[in-house]
This record gives sequence, C-alpha cells and structure tokens, in this order.
Amino acid sequence: MHITMIGSGYVGLVSGVCFADFGHDVICVDKDAGKIEALRKGEIPIFEPGLEQLVADNVRAGRLSFSTDVETSVAASDVVFIAVGTPSRRGDGHADLSYVYAAAREIAEHVKGFTVIVTKSTVPVGTGDEVERIIRETNPDADVAVVSNPEFLREGAAIEDFKRPDRIVIGLNDDRARGVMTEVYRPLYLNQAPLLFTARRTSELIKYAANAFLAMKITFINEMADLCEKVGANVQEVSRGIGLDGRIGSKFLHAGPGYGGSCFPKDTLALAKTAQDYDSPVRLIETTISINDNRKRAMGRKVIAAMGGDIRGKTVAVLGLTFKPNTDDMRDSPAISIIQALQDAGASVTGYDPEGMDNARQLIDNIAYADDAYGAARGADALVIITEWNQFRALDFGRLKSIMKAPVLVDLRNIYRHDEVTKHGFAYTSVGRPMGGAEL
Repeated sequence: MHITMIGSGYVGLVSGVCFADFGHDVICVDKDAGKIEALRKGEIPIFEPGLEQLVADNVRAGRLSFSTDVETSVAASDVVFIAVGTPSRRGDGHADLSYVYAAAREIAEHVKGFTVIVTKSTVPVGTGDEVERIIRETNPDADVAVVSNPEFLREGAAIEDFKRPDRIVIGLNDDRARGVMTEVYRPLYLNQAPLLFTARRTSELIKYAANAFLAMKITFINEMADLCEKVGANVQEVSRGIGLDGRIGSKFLHAGPGYGGSCFPKDTLALAKTAQDYDSPVRLIETTISINDNRKRAMGRKVIAAMGGDIRGKTVAVLGLTFKPNTDDMRDSPAISIIQALQDAGASVTGYDPEGMDNARQLIDNIAYADDAYGAARGADALVIITEWNQFRALDFGRLKSIMKAPVLVDLRNIYRHDEVTKHGFAYTSVGRPMGGAEL
C-alpha cells in the first residue's frame, strides 16, 4: 500500500519506518526542510536503538523516502497518517491540537480518490469528529474515512513494540476503512497481533486511559516506597509480592524519582482537563499528577538530606539526565527538577548522560557536563543516580572513592544493594529500602 506519514518526529518516523519494513511504500513528510534533508542523508534526529539501521535498509530498498511535498505525497496515498505533536497547551493544560487540525486542512486540499485518514497522534475524545468536519468543510467532495489508531510505543523499545504489539487499537465509524486498516497491519498476522476495532471515540479514550493507568501504577509504588522508609519495609519485596498477583502484574512497579517523558505528563493532564470539561472529573488522575510533580523536587531534598542537610558550596555529580534509559528525551525528566532543587540549595552540579546531554544543555542551566561517569564524579561531594542506564550498573566503587571528595551515593533507581556499596566505605541512600536492612 502507499502510505504517507504527516510528521517525522518520534512517532511518525518510527511508525513510517516500520510500515516500510513491512513492505509498504512510505513517504515521511515534514515541514521542517532541515529535518528532511538530514533524514535523506541518513542522519536520525532522535536516539532510538535500531532505528538508524532500519531507516538505511528501507531507503536502500526503495520503500522509504522523505519529503516536504504534502500535495504529491497525499495525492498518491491509500492511507495518510497524522503523526504531529499534541503538546500541552500553554495556560490551561489541554492538548494543543492546532498541528493536527492544520494537517487535516492540508490533507483535504490534496486528497485524491478514497483515502483513509488516520490520527496516530495522541488526541482527546472527539478529535476525530473535528478532523472529519474540517476535511469535509475544506473539500466537500473528499472521499475519506477518518480513523483513530493510537500508538503504544515505549521510547527505547519502540521498534519492538511496533512489530510485536500487545494490541492494535483501530477506531472507526466507516466500515470501508476496516479492510484498509486490516491490510495495513496484515504483515503482523503471523505474530497473532490482536486488532481491536472500536468506535472512534472509544479508541481515542483507550490511549489516554492506558497511559493514565500506568502513571497511577508508578505513583502508587512510589508512595509505597515512602511508606516503606517510614516503617522499615523493603519496597522491592513489596513490589514483587504484589506483582506476582496476576490481577496486578509486575510491570511499572519500580520505585524511583517519578515519571517523565513525552507521554505520561501531558496525557494525564489532557485527560484530566477533558474530564473536567465533561463534568466528570477523574480525581485519581488529578491526584497522580500532583503527587508526581511534587515527588521530583522531593527527590532533590532527599539528596540534600543524604549529604547532611547543608550543601551550599558542595558539588553533586548526577548520572543520568534523560527521563529513562535508551533515549535522548529530556522532556519532563525528573533530573530537571532534582538539579534545580540542588542548585537552589547552593550546590554546584556536574552531569553525565550517555545520549541526552545535547538536549539537556537546552533545558538545564549552569551545570558542568562530563565525558563519562568518573569525570562527573571527580571531586564531587555526592554521586546521584537518576536514570538507570546499563553502564551505571557496574561502577568501580574503589575508583570512585579515590576521586570523589566524599563517598556518598544516592541511588534513586535502586540499582545497587546496600552491602555492596557500603563495603567500599560509601554512605548509601536508596528509595523505599531499609538503610542497613536485608535486601534481595
């Protein structure tokens, strides 16, 4: 099939490349001429494991191309995906749908013959209705079916998620689109990928409900971690104990500094705002948002307490700046709030991240950047692990102690055991575990 992907950001690029790898002919379109030129040269604007090679393979095979020409691309397509950004709108927290609606108008001007228009972007309930209205208003003769097909991609594992999905949600109000979308995803049938066809509005809500539930799960275990610290319990054992219950499951039950990234913060906020508009508030989600926002800066205070309470004039080394490993995404990363709290208390900060430092420089002021973990730790009064990159899982504590001013480790991801750190003479603080008690 001929597919156009409007928007070549994270979702559009990963989705377009994977569709091309299925055997479809795909054009990824973007208004940013610089981005398109870079993609044509094989320069990938985001870090995602395996993506660069997949782009190269499919460009070489002639199935994938990049363009700024919406008119030609749309006119030749059977399916047009809208995969533009829907950031939180300044001032009120609602999803900013201006890019989606602008794409809909442009598609309407150039569509030829029966075409399925698919919103891949994360959008509030009712967006598909408005997209369809815009298209028919712009071009009354357009023969289109508007579909919702939300993405469920985890940054750092997006290609695997796309090719081996738990489910593919397709919301439609026009039965003609069912056969087209079935054909789009037909290559996944050998993997028994479950296609869930729903009404369009239901599909739009599924995406938000899924992300909100996962955000609540993370926030729940973080609150349990705080309670564990007060009562002398171990949150990792609590997590394992409840996660073995099939009704609960073990995923997203890892205590830490709070969630961040491009999805959970904006999607929980957008869902809460939509629910308020319909006079059906989602109070669990509203509370989750508040707890998570407060937790990030609270982790800064946790570091300060581990260093004795007065850190003015001291240096803190931070390992991991991105919101999670295997991505360069800094959006709403806990590191931003934690570093700000440390700076507000008078500390100097040195940071290192394997992939995120270029993006970090645009968001975090007045910190020094090191070339590796040991460069960050040199002369520091404390070392803080914020993001659990694999290269931080086997640090040489003998070497660290010899180059640090004070042997203090604050492990906000519970990577290490208490005894394996303290035997090297370090003071060790983790999240939701006894200071010196038994650990798994």
